[in-house]
Amino acid sequence: MNHFMRRICALLAPCIVLALQACASVPNADARDPWESMNRRIYSFNDVLDNVAIKPAAEAYVNVVPSPVRKGIHNFLGNLGDVWSMVNSALQLKGQATVETLMRIQVNTFLGLGGVLDVATEMRLDKRKEDFGQTLGYWGVKPGPYVVLPVFGPSTLRDTLAIPVNIKGDLVQQFNDPSSRNALSATRVMDARSGLLQTLDVIKAAALDPYTFVRDGYLQKRESDVYDGNPPAIFDYTESETP
Repeated sequence: MNHFMRRICALLAPCIVLALQACASVPNADARDPWESMNRRIYSFNDVLDNVAIKPAAEAYVNVVPSPVRKGIHNFLGNLGDVWSMVNSALQLKGQATVETLMRIQVNTFLGLGGVLDVATEMRLDKRKEDFGQTLGYWGVKPGPYVVLPVFGPSTLRDTLAIPVNIKGDLVQQFNDPSSRNALSATRVMDARSGLLQTLDVIKAAALDPYTFVRDGYLQKRESDVYDGNPPAIFDYTESETP
């Protein structure tokens, strides 16, 4: 486990402990969100951090870096991410998805200038995002309570426990040069946040309670992710998920 992963685990461990201590402190809480009081405090902290540092940096990134360059960076990072998606597709025994993602990687790497060009999508090799949290869900691990993590944002207990494995499988974290690794990690944050500039502003302006809007949207998306867009008609959050 490298230094970055140790820092992540050190950050997440206190959050889980605090959540366990707070689980009985919120009366009439949503069944999916028994730690709402703590989660709201962390959500507020993340919102301040975003307004003070992350959002301005993302806006500067958009203003300074030309759109074609940002697109190339987005494609390159996505190509790296496809490798971990392929591994998780294989762990979920999704043969067709695994083969098609492998083909995406090969096409974009060799014909797309190392992934800068997304040739595979033009060839109708659709992108599939898979992570270890989805793999755990596929094999029946319950999502557990909703939790908001410092910096990371919305999660569930299952997805939180999957973070160290996702980091270990991330090709960006395999770069031996710390400066390159850190630069790519920071660029990924800018790439992700710049794509949400207008979306998050609309949510904050339109939603009566942005916290619940984000929570409900995240939980619905993760449920859909686990079931590849076809979740059961009635989803019992307290029961084990089945493949």
